[in-house]
Amino acid sequence: MSQMKIGIIGGSGLYQIEGLEGAKKRALSTPFGEPSDHYMVGTLAGKEVAFLTRHGTGHRFSPTEINYRANIYGFKMLGVEAIISVSAVGSMKEDRKPGDFVVPNQFFDRTKGRPATFFSDGIVAHVEFADPLCPVLSEVLYSTGKEMGFPIHKGGTYICMEGPQFSTRAESHIYRHWGADVIGMTNLTEAKLAREAEICYSTLATVTDYDCWHQTEESVSADLVVETMQKNIQRAKQLIARAIERMPTTRTCPCVEALKYAIVTDKQHIPAEVRKKLHLIIGKYMD
Repeated sequence: MSQMKIGIIGGSGLYQIEGLEGAKKRALSTPFGEPSDHYMVGTLAGKEVAFLTRHGTGHRFSPTEINYRANIYGFKMLGVEAIISVSAVGSMKEDRKPGDFVVPNQFFDRTKGRPATFFSDGIVAHVEFADPLCPVLSEVLYSTGKEMGFPIHKGGTYICMEGPQFSTRAESHIYRHWGADVIGMTNLTEAKLAREAEICYSTLATVTDYDCWHQTEESVSADLVVETMQKNIQRAKQLIARAIERMPTTRTCPCVEALKYAIVTDKQHIPAEVRKKLHLIIGKYMD
């Protein structure tokens, strides 16, 4: 039985993954443009893995500038079926401390008009997104971290802001009032596109700061984020490698058929060029 191919997206502070055996660079061009960087493809913990740095080598792209569609489509081109997304986040709660991991189960959108769907120009699809993160992949990440003795929290809401500026104090206090657990700038957009591409997606969030609501802690800064992320990066890599070992061989979650009833455009009215552009994603539903 073939093994599931796994994608890893590295965020601030995670720009490479060690231990990738037989690693080769794969530079891809997608119908949606160029991904953030080349993919590193190899074997980790006995599984096929493709790694991509979200912001590009040298951290060249801001959260707004990232070509999310190209990044996720590139994973699809490589045959990836599940993505572990590593990201730095601010904590909105006292008990989510800097250095802790969080595996959220919800998102709240505060972005401002990023392209966040593959479906346009003559085709419409409405995927179910009530539970935006893969429950199976999320459980693997959480239970692995727990067994390894790492400080890790299960569930919670990740509020996704536009950036690249950090929150004002007023915004930070309002997000806390809304019940958010952590705050970041990237993962919701990735999750939307992964669901449309029928790729499992989960977030391994590393808490780097208390945003700016906390009165006795230093306000968030880029230096603080990178410094804290670097301190926790080895634990994140260890957790990912162990989680990959434990990934199931086949998928039984709803992600695998997310588009089954989602495409509402009559097949006869989908333009030929759109069919071609989205063949990897919609091809099995076009017969």
